Amino acid sequence: MPVQSLAELVRFARLNSPFYQELYSHLPDQVTELTDLPVVPQAEFWRANSPRENRLLTAPLQEAVVFRSGGTTGSPKFSCYTRTEWREFTSAFGAGLVNAGLRPGHRVADLFYAGDLYASFTFILDSLHRSPVANVRLPLGGATPWESTAATLEEFRVEVVAGTPTTLCALAERLTAAGRTLPDVELLFFGGECLFGDQLPLLGKAFPNAEARSLGYASVDAGLLGEAVPGGDPRVHRAFVPHTAVEILDEEDAPVEDTGVPGRLVVTDLRRRLMPVLRYPAGDRAEWVDRDAGVFRILGRAEEGVRVGPVSLYTEDVHDIVRGADTADEITGLQLVIRRQDGRDGLVLRLATGEPTDRHGALGAAVAAAVLAQRPAYSGAADAGHVNPLTVEWARHQDLAVNSRSGKLVRVVDERPHS
Repeated sequence: MPVQSLAELVRFARLNSPFYQELYSHLPDQVTELTDLPVVPQAEFWRANSPRENRLLTAPLQEAVVFRSGGTTGSPKFSCYTRTEWREFTSAFGAGLVNAGLRPGHRVADLFYAGDLYASFTFILDSLHRSPVANVRLPLGGATPWESTAATLEEFRVEVVAGTPTTLCALAERLTAAGRTLPDVELLFFGGECLFGDQLPLLGKAFPNAEARSLGYASVDAGLLGEAVPGGDPRVHRAFVPHTAVEILDEEDAPVEDTGVPGRLVVTDLRRRLMPVLRYPAGDRAEWVDRDAGVFRILGRAEEGVRVGPVSLYTEDVHDIVRGADTADEITGLQLVIRRQDGRDGLVLRLATGEPTDRHGALGAAVAAAVLAQRPAYSGAADAGHVNPLTVEWARHQDLAVNSRSGKLVRVVDERPHS
């Protein structure tokens, strides 16, 4: 399917999607500029995108692949692609793998996770399949026992290992504990979460000849976001032009034009029609490195969602859970705080009340239990040692972090080092 003009895509979405018809009801008939469109409100977007009585899709769900796109178990979110859209998605990303370092003949182990409607394993395998360079694909998955994974890597003398940083570090930890290394590995392709500097020494012990690189930047809901840019900073990516249009917006949703000014990253996909993505918040903060060339640096998660190790949570979902557990309405504010300690990420629920006292301990425990009950993947990751246990801290509302310019409450506080 060729890239569509913005005017045609907007016209199509308004005609066939009740959600976009309502969202754009105040706009003129002809829209030609991205800035003429409102940024998609995520809560309303996902409410409209239910499996039954769907108001977002532009056609009945008769031919598509469906993936889960984060959220809590009580409020799952699904993303749909037609076969043509999925083929173009993975073909474009596969071409970007060459910039990440994929070379003809590379033997690549896919250690991403499969099943339960997760996209990453299938996405990477299909992207490798459609990459313009020949490669050997080994679909191991992330749940295979480490001894079996290590044996396959050794037997095939695998040169590229692809997975989340959590998976790569877990394998490295097992290998070093057993006194083993994999010197044939040249590249560690990571994706799905940030790779931090304190993880590199561990990876270096297990993979002494390997370089860790981003394999690219994409998500199952937002689609193509950025291809890897060769160089020393794995956070730097280039927009997938002409497939998508990437914007960085300030607090007032005005485009950021200057280099080095942080904002939230918003994407428009100019090929998807079944589930249109028009000025959709990707969930990350970013800054321009070279705006004219579409090169940007990822700075961490924005307020729409957080990623703690391998676990994704949507802030709106967490807020709903907390409100449900706070039957006496004692909590006046909430911030999701991500901290890094002992080489692992961890989530802290910072709860505000008038004057915190010891009696709030029971409420804090109830809130934490409710969140973990709705997001069991976090408990599983903590039990496996991939993330630190969920904790709660109390504060007065006036002590919550706010934006220094606008005074607005910061919903997600990322205290991890990003340099």
